[in-house]
Amino acid sequence: MADRYLHFTSTASGRFLTRRLGLPQPAPLRRWTLETPSLEGPLLHLTAGESAHRDSLGPVLAATGLEVTDRAERPAAIVLDATGVTTAAGLSGVHAALHPVVRSLAPGGRVVVLGTTPSPDDHHQAAAQQALEGFVRSLGKEIGKGATVQLLRFAPGAGAGCAESTLRFLLSPRSAYISGQVVELTAGEPGEVADWDVPLAGRTALVTGAARGIGASVASVLARDGAEVVCLDVPQAEEELSRTAARLGATALPLDITAPDAAELIAAAVPGGLDVLVHNAGITRDRRLANMAADRWSSVIDVNLDSVLRTTDALLSAGAVNRGGRIVATASIAGIAGNNGQTNYAASKAGIIGLVRSLAPRAAAEHGVTVNAVAPGFIETKMTAAVPLFIREAGRRMNSLSQGGLPVDVAETTAWFAQPASGAVNGQVVRVCGQSLLGA
Repeated sequence: MADRYLHFTSTASGRFLTRRLGLPQPAPLRRWTLETPSLEGPLLHLTAGESAHRDSLGPVLAATGLEVTDRAERPAAIVLDATGVTTAAGLSGVHAALHPVVRSLAPGGRVVVLGTTPSPDDHHQAAAQQALEGFVRSLGKEIGKGATVQLLRFAPGAGAGCAESTLRFLLSPRSAYISGQVVELTAGEPGEVADWDVPLAGRTALVTGAARGIGASVASVLARDGAEVVCLDVPQAEEELSRTAARLGATALPLDITAPDAAELIAAAVPGGLDVLVHNAGITRDRRLANMAADRWSSVIDVNLDSVLRTTDALLSAGAVNRGGRIVATASIAGIAGNNGQTNYAASKAGIIGLVRSLAPRAAAEHGVTVNAVAPGFIETKMTAAVPLFIREAGRRMNSLSQGGLPVDVAETTAWFAQPASGAVNGQVVRVCGQSLLGA
């Protein structure tokens, strides 16, 4: 559904009126297209304090395709290396580096602050590095002009090479609706990509709930990136599922993911094993708890959470997810902040977050597989188009970008998680919500 307010504020009269009234002024977001695959302008590389990555970070930043410089009048992106900040006094270097240049960032630009994991053994370092999180979240809320701000942390042992896929993503139009997020890189093997134009070439991906909406968009982006895609949805949606699969050159698999033999049927459909497993299928059965019948509770938990647990366990145990594989689940900001009338849905999505945090280190150690989640906020779909007008407008405006996201925003994030080179990205829950004012 079209966002008429966003269109209005892009006109001269709309800008004048909304400015006079103090109303939100969202900037149209520039997303990835074949014609606009990258940001336009140089990448300003700054450092606060001493960095252990000073020599190795340059080539990684250059791999993003942006011109890397230490001086620019109108940068498209700014990367501030603050990994060497270990004291409260050292935080002055963050201010000194960004204060003179933040106003010059181009509209739709990107700011990425690099930090390290707060140390449990050094409370001064922990305080300084945790301070970066508050800084980044606040800057994201004030920077405006469709720009975004993220914090990328390096865990002990993680080198600059672990960051390439993540920096390529965060410093590109693909991350247009992500801001105020904290991503931590592990010391895991990042993996290699032969061709960054089709980073998923030679890999097999399965997407549940793929007939329409976000699932169809995820399947489309994975296919665009070179994957052989299997689209799964309930038999009742077989006609629409087949159309989606045909459009993408993918395989349709009509299957109820809650069926007891779902994992066995999935494994049979991909005899070579899966490289990417995307748990996107989900339902809502909204009622306040006092008015919620037991079947409305159990159906949401079964589809959104229990089926994910069962099929993931069974596929991993059977070796049906190949080493170097990627599991991506769909959570929600409802699982982080809660939502009126959605105790069942919020419980199921919070459960997904718990699954990711618990399973990720064990899956990596035992199966060579990463586990991550996307947590969408207000995304423009047929479901949100049916929301009453004033609630819909509140959902759109209550984030730092003052607009709703698109299904492709969730899909691009999923595709980043799915890349072979994202092996150091594990156990992460990234909100695709324009930095919603709800939740952490």
